[in-house]
Amino acid sequence: MKTAFFAACVASAAAFAPSTKPAFGTSLAGKQDFLEAEPYWDQSTVPVNVYKNKAPFTGKVVSTKRIVGPKATGETCHIIIDHNGDFPYWEGQSWGVIPPGVREKDGKPHSVRLYSIASSRYGDDMTGKTGSLCVRRATYWCPELKAEDPAKKGICSNFLCDTKPGDEIQMTGPAGKVMLIPEENPNTDLIMVATGTGIAPYRGFIRRLFFEDTPAANAYKGTAWLFMGVANSDALLYDDELQEVKKKFPNNFRLDYALSREQENKKGGKMYVQDKVEEYADEIFTKLDNGAHIYFCGLKGMMPGIQDMLKSVAESKKIDYEEWVKELKAKKQWHVEVY
Repeated sequence: MKTAFFAACVASAAAFAPSTKPAFGTSLAGKQDFLEAEPYWDQSTVPVNVYKNKAPFTGKVVSTKRIVGPKATGETCHIIIDHNGDFPYWEGQSWGVIPPGVREKDGKPHSVRLYSIASSRYGDDMTGKTGSLCVRRATYWCPELKAEDPAKKGICSNFLCDTKPGDEIQMTGPAGKVMLIPEENPNTDLIMVATGTGIAPYRGFIRRLFFEDTPAANAYKGTAWLFMGVANSDALLYDDELQEVKKKFPNNFRLDYALSREQENKKGGKMYVQDKVEEYADEIFTKLDNGAHIYFCGLKGMMPGIQDMLKSVAESKKIDYEEWVKELKAKKQWHVEVY
C-alpha cells in the first residue's frame, strides 16, 4: 500500500522540486533502498561530523521558496541544497551552516548555526543527492524606530532565505543522534511535538515512513502522531503533504494542530501545543508506557509549558514525574532538540 502511495505523492512533493529538473516520477523509478544500513535499522554507522568548521563542505542551492501564507507571523523558507551525494545524513540530524563574511565586533568568521534537516536521507527528489532546510527569517522589530532594525537581523537565517539557485553554502556536520528514529521495532509509536520550524526533523521522518519506498516504510506498523503549534493557519508548514499522508494512512498517521491565535484551550486561553497534547494525555501516557518514543523540537521556550503540563498530568495519575521522565530517558524514549 505504501509503495502505491509513493506514486500518489509525486505531485505533492513536486511543489518543492526545482523547475530545472524533471517532475517527480519521471526519473525516480525504483525503491529508495540505496542509502540504507545493513540491516536498515542498525544505527552503528550513522555519519557524524564528517565535515568540520575548518574544512566545511560546499553545497549549492537548488531552490529557495517561501512556504507560509501572507498572514503568517514571519517568513519561513524551504531551501533545497545539492550535495551531489557527498554529504550523507540520516533523518533527525542537523546541518551546520557558516554564513559568509565576518563578525563586526572582531573581524572573525561567523560561527556555525545548526539547522535540523527537513528531508529524508534521499532528499526531496529522492536521488540521495540533495537535502532540505526549513528556515524562519530572524528579524528584530525596534519599538523606537517602529520598524525592523536590519542591524539586528539574524545573519544566517537571512543569508539562507535570500539565497538563489546556484549560490554556494559552507556546511558542517551532519550533527546529532538524539533525534534518530528507532526502526528496529516497526511497531513503535512516534509522538512528535513541534513548534514552528521544529517540524523539520519530523518531515524527514514522515517522508521516510510514508512517502518513500524504503525498507522502513514497508515494515512500519506503528502510529506516527504529530502535534504542531503555530500562530495561525497561514503559518502552517507542509500542510499539503501532511494532509495527504493523513488521508492515505489514517491508521498509521495522526495530526493535531495548535493555532494560538485562532483556537482556545479548555480554559478559554490561547491554544498552545502543550494544551493540544494535554487533550490526549491519557492516551499519550499509555503509549509511552507501552514503548512509544516522544520527540520535542522547536524554540526552547516551548519546554517549560510542556513539562509543567506533563508534570500536572503525572501528579493527577499519582505518578512521580521526575522518576517517570528519568525512566523514559533511560529507555531512550525521550528526545529533545530545542534552540
